[in-house]
This record gives sequence, structure tokens and C-alpha cells, in this order.
Amino acid sequence: MSASVTPSERVARPRRSWGALALALPALVLLVAVIGYPLATIVLRSFAEPQWGLQNYSWFFSTPVNLIVLQRTFVISAWVTVVCVISAYPFAYAMTAVGPRVRLLLTLCVLIPFWVSGVVRTLSWVILLQDSGVINSILRSVGLDGVRLIRTQTGVIIGMAQVLLPFMVLPLYSVMKGIDLRLVQAARSLGAGPVRAFFTIYLPLSLPGVYAGAIIVFILALGFYITPALLGGPRSTMLSTLVQNQVLSLLQWGRGGAMGVVLLVATFILLALAGPLMRQKHKQGTR
Repeated sequence: MSASVTPSERVARPRRSWGALALALPALVLLVAVIGYPLATIVLRSFAEPQWGLQNYSWFFSTPVNLIVLQRTFVISAWVTVVCVISAYPFAYAMTAVGPRVRLLLTLCVLIPFWVSGVVRTLSWVILLQDSGVINSILRSVGLDGVRLIRTQTGVIIGMAQVLLPFMVLPLYSVMKGIDLRLVQAARSLGAGPVRAFFTIYLPLSLPGVYAGAIIVFILALGFYITPALLGGPRSTMLSTLVQNQVLSLLQWGRGGAMGVVLLVATFILLALAGPLMRQKHKQGTR
């Protein structure tokens, strides 16, 4: 039987709750001021400009170019997420397997991109990916034909994946460092090979980090503007570029707001559908 709660404890619990709420209040006010108010303004303008109604949303869904760009935005974001998962998983695993000094060096490699401007990193990729850039010069020097990387979806995916890679590495590492490697050793001692032990023990335990990183990378990729604008072309335009054209170039705040709201709602719907599926697969993998 559980111990009875004294009257003093009943009084102390609401006090602790109000105290925690008071501590969180400044952050809540900041979030509402920085995110909530601008978002509410954009949603309001999407219905109110140039006049009240659904004409901006009707224009968006009746224009084929908008639907093509919306689909392309999700496709590019999905590819960026896949590239980040494939690239970040072995890197995060290496961070858990090496000694403290090497781990510190690998952590610095992850954190340094945060200290460099995104514009600078993207311009560096312009130099590397252009037709006369470093990559094509190396290919030609070994007798291979150059490949077109700049102004293509491939170039956009490469640039975005490099920028977003730390957001995948850090959640993966935070989960992997808590995995008890003795479970893998136990599987090996029972006759499982290294590959089977990895896929049956280690990989399922690391899936929460994969899911967390994938969601972060995917959501951030949906709103990218600088990298697609500098590395991409007309056939790799993302929705953020159309929003910028509508708002800053054409001063169509209503249409730009409608584009942003459609992207936001589509993202929420996709996450609502993917969340239960990911949890179900994770439960099946850990059985």
C-alpha cells in the first residue's frame, strides 16, 4: 500500500507547481513574442489581404507551379534527411568508441560549423561545386568527365546536408553514449556475428536518436532559403524562395502568408502521420 499523503505535502505540491510555472514564464513570454505573434500575424494576413476570404489559398492550390514546388520541397528535405542519417550514424558511433581526446576533436568538428555563418559555408560549396571548381578539376585531372553539380538538386542536397549534419550527429550521440555495449557482447557470446549483433541489438537501441535527429533535420530543411538560392536553379526552387518572391519582390503578403501556412500545416500533418509509425517500428525493433 502507498503511504498516505500528509496535509502539508498536499499544500507543498501546488506551491512547487506554481514555482515551476513562474520559472518557465519568461521563456514562455519570449516564445510567444518571438514566434507566436509573428506567426499569428502571417496567418491573419493570409486571410485578410488584399481582402477577407480564401482567395490566397484558392490561388495557391489552383496554380500548378506552387504544387510542384511544394512537392519538391518535401522531396529535397527527405533526401537531405536520408543523407544526414547515413553520414551521421557512423560518425556518432565513432564518437562513442574512441578515447576522450579523440572524442573532443570529433565534437569540435561537429560544433565548428555552428560558429561559421551559413552564407560563408554555402559560398564555399559554390566554389567546390561549380563547373570549374575543385571537385570537377580533380575529376578532370584523373581523366574523368566533369559532372554538373551547381544549379542542380544534387548540389542543393549536398549543401543542405552539410549545414544540417550537426543536428543529426548530436541527438544520435546523446542516445548512443547511453547504450550498454555489454548487451552486444552478450549477443556475440551467444553465437551472433558482429553484423547480426549490430542489427538486432545496437541498431534498435539507437533508433530514438535516429528519429529525433531525422525530425529535426527534416523540419529545418523545409524552411531553408539561402542554400537553395545560391546552389540551386529553377528546377530546384523550394517553397521558401517563392515566399520570398511574393513578400519582398511582389509585396503580396497575403499570398506569401498562404504559402507559409500551407507548408506549416503540411508539415504538421506529415509529422502526425509519421509519429505513431515511428513509435510502432521502434517497439517492434526492441522486442
